[in-house]
Amino acid sequence: MRYRRISYRYALMVRTGPEPLGAGLLPGRERVRLAQTWWQPAADIAESPAGLTVMVELAGVSIDDIDLLFYDDAVVIEGRRRLPPPPVDARYHAAQIRQGPFRLEVPLPCAIDHDATRASYENGLLILEFPKANGGTTR
Repeated sequence: MRYRRISYRYALMVRTGPEPLGAGLLPGRERVRLAQTWWQPAADIAESPAGLTVMVELAGVSIDDIDLLFYDDAVVIEGRRRLPPPPVDARYHAAQIRQGPFRLEVPLPCAIDHDATRASYENGLLILEFPKANGGTTR
């Protein structure tokens, strides 16, 4: 598991709505559509007077495939689930287990002590514990 503490965030702004005048007149110009290619794992977030606990279900994900990005007001959990391929002659009757890249953004409702943050990963559960800083004032 890798982690980084970052103090700033960037936002990607995508313009939607009507096309500009004459957009379809030039041949060879195709519209590009952006799509999110990741899935979001299930998570539980609990706040107590002492801190904030985030529990994320990541069954089947290797600890080496998890990245944690810490911001002042959020934590971003990214990674990839890699499932073994089925036999070549197999036919699916159900395909409900999500695989591929995932991303989960968890806003932090209060100031936290970054130096005392703890993370553990066991039995497919990622548990992040954030102690409150400055007496636990809410943002």
